[in-house]
Amino acid sequence: MADKRDYYEVLGLSKGASESDIKSAFRKMALKYHPDRNPGDKEAEEKFKEINEAYGVLSDPEKKAKYDQFGFAGVDPNAGFSGAGGGFAGGFEDIFGDLFGGMFGGGFGGGFGGQARRRNAPRKGQDIQKRLTITFEEAYFGTKKKIKLNKYVKCTDCDGSGAKKGTGKKTCPVCNGTGQIRSQRQTPFGTMANVTTCNRCGGTGEIVEDPCPTCSGTGKVRKDVIIEVNIPAGVDNESVVSIRGQGAPGENGGPDGDFYVVLNVLPHKLFTRYGLDLELEIPITFAQAALGADVTIPTMEEKVTYKIPAGTQPDTTFRLKGKGVKAPNSSMVGDLYVKVCLEVPTKLTAEQKRLIKQMDDSMDSEEAYQKKKSFAETVKELFSGEGKTKAPSERKKKKKK
Repeated sequence: MADKRDYYEVLGLSKGASESDIKSAFRKMALKYHPDRNPGDKEAEEKFKEINEAYGVLSDPEKKAKYDQFGFAGVDPNAGFSGAGGGFAGGFEDIFGDLFGGMFGGGFGGGFGGQARRRNAPRKGQDIQKRLTITFEEAYFGTKKKIKLNKYVKCTDCDGSGAKKGTGKKTCPVCNGTGQIRSQRQTPFGTMANVTTCNRCGGTGEIVEDPCPTCSGTGKVRKDVIIEVNIPAGVDNESVVSIRGQGAPGENGGPDGDFYVVLNVLPHKLFTRYGLDLELEIPITFAQAALGADVTIPTMEEKVTYKIPAGTQPDTTFRLKGKGVKAPNSSMVGDLYVKVCLEVPTKLTAEQKRLIKQMDDSMDSEEAYQKKKSFAETVKELFSGEGKTKAPSERKKKKKK
């Protein structure tokens, strides 16, 4: 987490930015660094991922609140925060107990057996992470996937205890259940106590004399399992779906870890996604642009008819509100931005060429083509009076003088 930039800084915002500011900043930067607009540019690709990650947190009210309060730790599933109050999962005793226990033979409130009791305390199992590739449509509509995993599960023969069925764990005879071996030695400064972890029980204070033959006393076995993953509608590339209790088995009766699925979303043939917004390019003819027309526009769910006004210029973008992506577990919905691209015919008959030429000759170019008129006026100003551009030959003559 230390090498990450502040999410507000990534989007060029100040802390406390509004929802609309966040959305606007994200769209602006996503358009700039999108891989489709920067092919082969690894730096742009990394910036795009960084922008997506920042937007994924700041656009979610719950995640944003946690990030504003705790920073990166508030949105890190492995950070150990539990609810709004935060705090350390194990308390101050876990942090300082080993230090003071090693020096003085105990811990805070634990006495000589404090360390052993903590080692025997229930501990959550490790989390598991796996990548899953899905289609653009599956990300938009949501889907269910079955993932095959080879992982450790609790041994059913011993119910995770590690002891053979019908037997149980016994107090370690070496440390008498303390989990520690204490010795004393004389020094010039007096008698010093030395405390080490018991090698016989590994500090747990208990041993298994008759191990379970199925798991060899470990309490867990590795096997293939099938996990069904419910992927909600609206997820994006690098989104994470968590499944509670499907990680590694817990220790000493603790809960099992969690399973995190990191999504890789394949690109779409027509649509490009920027956060919750979609962008689509559609080709139109000269006649449609000049005269206006009703065109059919595909969305992710249906076809809609949109009226393009007469005189529409190439690369004009129209917005279809609410036709973008619905945010997962939220009422927020993005928009669809449709950019029209003028397609010029490449194969014309002699008659078609004659008609186009006839139309062009009949038009007043200054009235019909305002951009062309403005360009011509600028060029005229550039080469006349004080704005006249000197030819290379004139510049050379001036240097000789």
